[in-house]
Amino acid sequence: MRLGLILGEVGQGLRRNLSMVVSVVLVTFISLTFVGAAILLQFQITQMKGYWYDRAQVAVYFCTQFDAGDCANEEATQSQMDDVEAELEGGTLGPYVERVEFETPQQAYENFIDKLGDSPLADVATPDVLPAAYRVKLVNPDQTDIIVDQISGMPGVSDVRDERSVLAPIFSLLNTLSLSAVSIAALMLVAAALLIATTIRLSAFSRRREISIMRLVGASNRFIETPFVLEGVVAALIGAALAGAGIFALTQFFVDGYLTEALPTVGFVGTGDALLVAPMLLAIGALLAALSASVAIRRYLKA
Repeated sequence: MRLGLILGEVGQGLRRNLSMVVSVVLVTFISLTFVGAAILLQFQITQMKGYWYDRAQVAVYFCTQFDAGDCANEEATQSQMDDVEAELEGGTLGPYVERVEFETPQQAYENFIDKLGDSPLADVATPDVLPAAYRVKLVNPDQTDIIVDQISGMPGVSDVRDERSVLAPIFSLLNTLSLSAVSIAALMLVAAALLIATTIRLSAFSRRREISIMRLVGASNRFIETPFVLEGVVAALIGAALAGAGIFALTQFFVDGYLTEALPTVGFVGTGDALLVAPMLLAIGALLAALSASVAIRRYLKA
């Protein structure tokens, strides 16, 4: 009986303040969509880091006849290359190195052509202008500085490059975008909380006569508060459900349907990740609404 009465009050409150309820739904939807996008973006960053950083290597490039500076336009000799290999596999660097692969100028040329495709640069490149190189896979990718410091300056070595440094600006940009999405989401959540609180106070004011009667017959504050809190939670859950559906649609039609086909070599988040995010959004929406509505109605009843 008490549950039926409470649910009846909830339905009545939602009908009386329909325009405000719609506002709460929309603000919650927008704010939680930003939250969901930020979570998915963080998933994407973590996934890409795990994929690319694990494959990133240290590249040791040897001198060619076209290299000036320390190389003095002299091509690295086989003896110099063997010395570098011995250093990489020796007692000092060996424990840090998982695998060493040699790339000939011809292999470098073929890889270059594969990456550039129909670019005009592909027509002017020849194997003799590209350096031979060792591709070094480390046991711990975070220890690249050890290899760079030890091999740099050895005879015949033109450059020692940490390939992760190429990826760092990309991940920095993604982290900035993620932080921006989180900041906007936080502002929107604050706006949603304030709107929920305002809606509950207006709902309570419009039913001040019913509240006075319930107090006269001995109803507890918890009994009076519950319908108002549930009103906020229901509105927020609708907005959270819409946000979850929006995130799912984004991954289904844009990420899986477009990005995956356009960039098949890049691993993107998918609908499985969206299904993980959706319950989070529902929980955040319900908690936000419950706290905001509870604080608002308690302050009203004490006034």
